[in-house]
Amino acid sequence: MNFVILIIASYLLGSISFAVIIAKAHGKDLRQIGSGNVGATNLSRAVGKKWGYFCFCLDVLKGFLPMFVGGRIISAPPGVLELFLWLIVGIAAVLGHIFPLYLKFKGGKGVATSFGIALGLWPYYTICAGVTFLAWIIVVLKWRYISLGSIVGSIVFPVSLIILTIAKPDWDFVHLWPLVLASVGIPVMVILRHCENIKRISAGTENKVFSKEASA
Repeated sequence: MNFVILIIASYLLGSISFAVIIAKAHGKDLRQIGSGNVGATNLSRAVGKKWGYFCFCLDVLKGFLPMFVGGRIISAPPGVLELFLWLIVGIAAVLGHIFPLYLKFKGGKGVATSFGIALGLWPYYTICAGVTFLAWIIVVLKWRYISLGSIVGSIVFPVSLIILTIAKPDWDFVHLWPLVLASVGIPVMVILRHCENIKRISAGTENKVFSKEASA
């Protein structure tokens, strides 16, 4: 019953679009600006980078907080069923962000919230999240595409988890298969949510960061 309540709460929390709220506080409708995406990147173009960073942190917390609470109500080490339920809590938060109840199920891409989930699922996903974040930074600094960093990072995440599962003697696939299976689905979700970005990158029209040509 605790997990049922937490899953519902996680979805409702994930459905809160901080980007839309912040933009509205500035008198703007984020869905009518730039790419129309209700995420931190588009918000930074609409009202400034500091608000974009602030929104990113809030979106990360949407994923982290439910996972943190979930970690407090499971045994240590968790069994396969508990890992599965813990994952459902995180998935509910991401689904809330992508399909928010309060915005007629039209939300953002869910990358920041997914990152928060990874940080909260200690230690299995947390370590991989660190590796993923490093890959994201390298890609963004080199090519200046946030979307490309998100796509590459989403691929690095399951690869790093699989490598760690093989390398660490106290991590075994029989026990961690729900986490491995879910991690493999992450790149699929991220790539599907970034189809338009991929087209713009191919066409050379995608917005770049740290560039004077990037749209405000």
